[in-house]
Amino acid sequence: MAETPTSPLEAALAYAEEFHREDEILWEARRRAAEVGVTPIPPGTGAALCFLASATNAKAVVEVGTGCGVSGLWLLRGMRQDGTLTSVDVEPEYQRLARQGFAQAGFPGGRTRLITGRALDVLPRLSDGGYDLVFCDGAKQEYADYLAEAVRLLRVGGIVIFDSALWQHRATDPTRRDPDVVALRELGKLVRGDERLRPLMIPLGDGVLAAVKLGS
Repeated sequence: MAETPTSPLEAALAYAEEFHREDEILWEARRRAAEVGVTPIPPGTGAALCFLASATNAKAVVEVGTGCGVSGLWLLRGMRQDGTLTSVDVEPEYQRLARQGFAQAGFPGGRTRLITGRALDVLPRLSDGGYDLVFCDGAKQEYADYLAEAVRLLRVGGIVIFDSALWQHRATDPTRRDPDVVALRELGKLVRGDERLRPLMIPLGDGVLAAVKLGS
């Protein structure tokens, strides 16, 4: 059972998260994720992905961290019907389970391109300026490298999105020095300091950091 919010702010955040309902297909994807020990994005984060994919009329999307397909389902639902999701993960079993969810949702096999491997090995092989949206939910200590690749991959007006930007509120604690927290703080500095980007921190789920790639 979910904990009862203890403050007006917690109540507001809980309301925002619960505002977005998921259907049986997403619940089944969550069940498969739980069976293999994967923690998928919460519904509020998924709704943000779907919204941003729709707002950018996304046809080509890159996802770092397939998981078991929950985030991919949200992205695909927001993308154009002729769009392709390229998703990268080191675990082939997770991608097999993700394919089950995509098929159950009625997405043809041609709508997804699942690549098994390390993101930092795969991303450099993708085309410059060829993507509308890049979603990163991988190793936190690699986020700065994902950012560099994403800026290259995105078209002008495209969006890069990082999950777990608040990292269970640890990133807001200046006394924390563990490597993941340090990496997330460094990511925030890089995004805010990059004149090519216009950033936004969204306090949904575990924190969503997004940035639009600006023109020259």
